[in-house]
Amino acid sequence: MKPDRTARDLPGDAAMETARIERAFLDRFGGSHAVNAAYTFARDAHARQGQKRKYSDMPYIVHPIAVAELVAGVPHTPEMVCAALLHDVVEDTDIDLSVIRETFGPKVAELVDWLTDVSRPQHGNRKARKALDLVHTAKAPPEAKTIKLADIIDNSRTISRHDPAFWRVYRAENLALLDVLAEGDPQLRQKARVALARPET
Repeated sequence: MKPDRTARDLPGDAAMETARIERAFLDRFGGSHAVNAAYTFARDAHARQGQKRKYSDMPYIVHPIAVAELVAGVPHTPEMVCAALLHDVVEDTDIDLSVIRETFGPKVAELVDWLTDVSRPQHGNRKARKALDLVHTAKAPPEAKTIKLADIIDNSRTISRHDPAFWRVYRAENLALLDVLAEGDPQLRQKARVALARPET
């Protein structure tokens, strides 16, 4: 199978490549005030935490952009694209869900809430925490499950290539998660299944 190379994985200056990714996204979706606002909000929230993608020197926003682009490629609503951009904000930054609700409305906040892990360190080891998160995800609406599938696809692209040891763990966890994501978009579910089928090394 031909490697699924994306712009995020190509060599070169990280800042320049990030700017290119952001420009391409805004050229396509920047005409939507809501999407533009969600992009800016997510970009700034992750940047304040100094977050970067684990396997590159690129700002974290390239991941939410990739997830949003995947969601926009299948039947979707504007709220789904906004939630895709914001899907890690509550989990990974100092932003409270109430701020998402006040800024982007109840539907976007609801989707972000479903996409935010409910487990905490006190809930036990990783296996126990992921079991709790799986139960939470299983109850999510189809729109949130579609975004979660896009998240799995983009994360699989980098983890499978750059972290073989963690890939074995991530792959097993998300193959199990696919079983509860059946109500998500079928095209993305198939793409996620293909992405997770990459062999362990």
